Amino acid sequence: MSTDQNQREAELKSRQVAEDARQTDVKQPSFLKELFLGNFRFDLINPFPKTEVRPVFAEFYEKMKAFLAEKVDSVEIDATGEYPDEVVQGLRDLGAFGMKIPTEYGGLGLTQTEYDLIMERLGALDGNVTALLSAHQSIGVPQPLKLFGSKELKQKYLPRLAAGAISGFALTEHDVGSDPANLTTTLELTPEGDAYILNGEKLWCTNGTLAELLVVMGRNPENGRISAVVVEMDWEGVEVAYRCRFMGLKALANAIIRFTNVRVPVENLMGKEGQGLKIALITLNTGRLALPASAIGSAKSCLETCRKWAAKRVQWGAPIGKHEAISHKIADMAATTYSMLSVSNLASQLADRGGYDIRLEAAAAKEWNSVWGWDLADDTMQIRGGRGYETEQSLAGRGEEPIPVERLMRDCRINRIFEGSSEVMHLFMAREAVDKHLQVAGALIDPKSSMGQKIVALIKTLPFYSWWYPSRWIGWGFWPKYSEFGTLAKHLRFSERSARKLARQTFHGMTVYQARMEKKQAFLFRIVDIGLEIFAMAASISRTQRLIAEDHSDARHALELTDLFCRNSTRRIRKLFKDLWSNDDNLKVRVSRNVLEGEHVWLESLGTPVQSYLRTQAASSSGPKSDSDATQDKTPEKPQLEEETVSANS
Repeated sequence: MSTDQNQREAELKSRQVAEDARQTDVKQPSFLKELFLGNFRFDLINPFPKTEVRPVFAEFYEKMKAFLAEKVDSVEIDATGEYPDEVVQGLRDLGAFGMKIPTEYGGLGLTQTEYDLIMERLGALDGNVTALLSAHQSIGVPQPLKLFGSKELKQKYLPRLAAGAISGFALTEHDVGSDPANLTTTLELTPEGDAYILNGEKLWCTNGTLAELLVVMGRNPENGRISAVVVEMDWEGVEVAYRCRFMGLKALANAIIRFTNVRVPVENLMGKEGQGLKIALITLNTGRLALPASAIGSAKSCLETCRKWAAKRVQWGAPIGKHEAISHKIADMAATTYSMLSVSNLASQLADRGGYDIRLEAAAAKEWNSVWGWDLADDTMQIRGGRGYETEQSLAGRGEEPIPVERLMRDCRINRIFEGSSEVMHLFMAREAVDKHLQVAGALIDPKSSMGQKIVALIKTLPFYSWWYPSRWIGWGFWPKYSEFGTLAKHLRFSERSARKLARQTFHGMTVYQARMEKKQAFLFRIVDIGLEIFAMAASISRTQRLIAEDHSDARHALELTDLFCRNSTRRIRKLFKDLWSNDDNLKVRVSRNVLEGEHVWLESLGTPVQSYLRTQAASSSGPKSDSDATQDKTPEKPQLEEETVSANS
């Protein structure tokens, strides 16, 4: 079988594994899912859900706030690369490891919105502590156990977890990241049927060096089904093989975990056999929401840092904040932070509502806040200049305020990779964006379909598209619609028109590219980015309208920020629409292929002028050459060039 055929089969296998794991039991429609179909269902997110503050949560929040201020030395944690025992124990004493565990099992029973408010405060202070708690609570054992564990399994482990037993999540392997089809860790049922024998090795298990419990994904070697089990770290055959270290999050307790003939009781299976990947994906739907919440904390910290610095730092006779170049950055930072807050708050509230299809909104919140959070950190570094690049210790050592921009930047970069990279989030959302079209007309673009099957499929698609496509053109998205939203009405009208245009362009892409659509990732990513922009606009407008309706003291300020954000977003959307069909995608693919095939290895050579000079000198001093030598000189010697590159880099 050819390499291309093998690759194609592997892709189909991976896609089928992901398809089988999709959640199908949701009751409420998704705003983003409808948006990609051209239906601007603003009613699904407006009025903006109201956050109710419970006294029990307010009390816990204040205790956590005081603990973080008094006991957590972020500089020390970053410098030593370890969590102090008193910090971990202090978090246990607060009940922080049981924040989302129901009270009946000894937890605090926080809602998703309440939990995210804690993550926001943590994100503003310390990325290491944020990762410790979120990896345990959001994707570790508590969440999937709460959703899929048997009554007996919950009773066995949830009280222990609420009391402070740290947990982690083990899915990734050396050659398996977001593609689980090639999972090599095995869960083989014993002949007696009373246990699974676990073998394999997991990479990048956050909390792995501290954990008492892990949720582990493994494959049945006979039928290939992936299952999830709870594993205790002190069982025979479980080994921390290596402690991983990173650019940021210096104290992250991340490890390679090796399993050698580990006996796992069958009652430690979560859900049913074969549901492992589905459990992982559903867990991540809400588990991802901790990340955008912590990104808000970082964003607010960045905004405060820039506001204070730009007001007091004087250059050319005026504070730098009064210079237009910096003032524009600060204005955009404030507007973007407000959009991040709106998106995260909305997704969390929808998760608390229950029965809502949260997949796309959770992925959107994760992607939006992690990308813009990184941009805000970069702008903060630029505004702070050399003081942003300088470490806290160095700043303090020479008598300046130790503002941790450098540490924040190192720590927040992982957010674009954690719990699904930006590229994976785009692919996931793109798949959902074309889902309805695949359901209706998938057979038409399926290369495996026969001509007869395509004819039958064409007949079945006509009733749907004869109504759907014209209706994406027809619709009133102009004045006086949304007039009750005042100055924000024009942004809602633009969003509605853009939603219909987005659906049309997605359909046009499928008709043009057909089976090649899945390979047109640049096209698909732009489609997703347009959807994200519209979602962020709608969330921000809805939140602001809630503040206006409540006559909130910050309503006027929120209105100003929302207007600026929507204006910026409108420009980005228009450019993305233009780039869908006017781009250099094919050229970039061709150049990339040439780079991968070694056509541009010459560009990697260091000291090229020197190497050229030495070759010229060597040629001129070697005297006359034979005809055969001259002919050989005309042929590029790639192996020699590669050798020179290695030598120069060494």
